[in-house]
Amino acid sequence: MRKNVALSLVLVVCIGLSALAAVRGDKAMYVGGTLDIPERTKGKLDLSGEDAAVFLSKKGEPLFEIPYANITSLEYGQKAGRRVGVAIAVNPLFLFSKKRKHYVTIGFSDAEGINQGVVLELAKGTVHKSVTTFETRSGMKIEFESENAKKHYEKGAK
Repeated sequence: MRKNVALSLVLVVCIGLSALAAVRGDKAMYVGGTLDIPERTKGKLDLSGEDAAVFLSKKGEPLFEIPYANITSLEYGQKAGRRVGVAIAVNPLFLFSKKRKHYVTIGFSDAEGINQGVVLELAKGTVHKSVTTFETRSGMKIEFESENAKKHYEKGAK
């Protein structure tokens, strides 16, 4: 009985930790950059404004904005990793599946003219729309971290 309870607890913790690390749905995460915001701050990227993208906190408060006209660089990259926690807890076959994290790095100058940079992790379903919006409104062309990132991005566009 105790073994079952302990195994269940380990399973819940592993699945819970993997869920916390992922950005899902329409969410985004400020991974890092030059802004005075804690790394790994989760929120939502609001692209509805014509002049700027706004990163909103979980409570819906604006944390920072990126004026489209001031964007100087755009880059898309990704990191693929194994689902180790899920594989150990649920099924070892998960070791053969990959979990991709999608990153957009944006260079821009803020309202005071100071050069800034942010790295945002985006949910898989929002990457193409977000990048297209940044490209269209800023006039900048996206650069890719690698050929594999480019291939995966183009595959998502279809």
